[in-house]
Amino acid sequence: MRPGLAAAAAIITVVTGFHAAIWYSVRPEVHAPSVTERFSSLSFAPYSRDVRHPDKGPPVTAEQIRADVNAVADYTRAIRTYSSTMGLELIPAIAAERGLKVTVGAWIDKDEARNEKEIRAAVELSKRNPNVEGLVIGNETIFRGEKSAAEMAELIRKVKRETSTPVTTGEIWNVWLDHPELVSASDYIAAHILPYWEGVSAEQVVDRSIDIYNRLRAAYPGKRIVIAEFGWPSAGFNRDGAVPGELAQANVIRTFTARAEAMGIEYNIIEAFDAPWKSFEGSVGQYWGVFDANRHLKFPLTGPIVPNTFNQTAILALLLGLVFSLPMLRASQTVTVSQGAVLAAAANGVGAWVALVFNHWATHYVTGGNYVTLLLSLVLLVPLVIVLLYRIEELAAVAFGPAPKRLVEARPAATLSRYPKVSIHIPAYREPPEMLKQTLDAVARLDYPNLECVVALNNTPDPAMVEPIRAH
Repeated sequence: MRPGLAAAAAIITVVTGFHAAIWYSVRPEVHAPSVTERFSSLSFAPYSRDVRHPDKGPPVTAEQIRADVNAVADYTRAIRTYSSTMGLELIPAIAAERGLKVTVGAWIDKDEARNEKEIRAAVELSKRNPNVEGLVIGNETIFRGEKSAAEMAELIRKVKRETSTPVTTGEIWNVWLDHPELVSASDYIAAHILPYWEGVSAEQVVDRSIDIYNRLRAAYPGKRIVIAEFGWPSAGFNRDGAVPGELAQANVIRTFTARAEAMGIEYNIIEAFDAPWKSFEGSVGQYWGVFDANRHLKFPLTGPIVPNTFNQTAILALLLGLVFSLPMLRASQTVTVSQGAVLAAAANGVGAWVALVFNHWATHYVTGGNYVTLLLSLVLLVPLVIVLLYRIEELAAVAFGPAPKRLVEARPAATLSRYPKVSIHIPAYREPPEMLKQTLDAVARLDYPNLECVVALNNTPDPAMVEPIRAH
């Protein structure tokens, strides 16, 4: 049955409603413990999203630092830095304006001149700012192989002689277990526990982290232990069982925070802000922030957790589905009901696909070569959508459309006085005789009075392949 314009509009409406119901049914929602208090601490790197690398740009300004401190001040009790130069030496004084404690970091690598400059700046900050509660000399320097544990222990002892502020270094948890001499030299253990890099699933990460913390407590009873880095990325590549995601990040951080607060564990979440400049860490390095690069909180700290862009993506998918369905209204007199339903469903499916493509780019940072990928994907998306919808329309017409109408009506057989000669040629080269026999039998069953069939056996000298056909 062919629908009219009203029926076609009704089909589009019904399919669009079904499409909306699908979006509603798949709307993800996660429930996790609420963060009722401010975070214990957040890693703080006040770089704008336009910075390519902190070492290659101008020093951070006081205005940028103050804006970023104000962004996090209502959500954390303290912040941790990783360097004390290039403008970052301004952080403790500005953080004090909002009542925030600061753990000051000194970046340590193979550049000894820079190391000395970093240490001098960090020590000076600890003396001038009463809100500085710790110095972290180096960040995973042993893990990167740029200093040995013995060298870092000696460096820590040197800094401790110059300040009364507690001094340590930031290292992966197993480095602390492997090097008791580092523990002895440090005022406290600053352990990085990031199970994502171990391929641990989001469902197991909190239990895994607490277990590691307890192992450190058992190994060094009485020693102060701080989980100096804990976090989960909201996007990027999977690492074995570790799957990044917006909901996973929110669930992991909220669950861990609740457990840590209940157990009295000191912790620092990595990190405050997404860092698009960390593209050198692969696709995952940019997405560890509790805030996005525009300083917007990425997930609610209380109540249900849903993706921030889910509703917008669903609305865009529905609108695109309607737009892609509109051509069916023009052809409403030539399509069947089933054909119209298929076309409307295909239009909505393509609309959902395009909306998800746009959502991917809207929720990821475009840096470097990604600009080329983005441009090409958008340019190629238009013809791809057109071709896809056109091919679906052809398939729907064949499978569900009205029966084709002959353009030239056949005349009754009785009116023909002479039938034109039809000659069917069957070329063959070393073909199995039985297959050729079946082909000839099929031709012989054709109901036409003036028909001949010519079998051309080309370059087939084997009589076993020729004579059976001749005899047949």
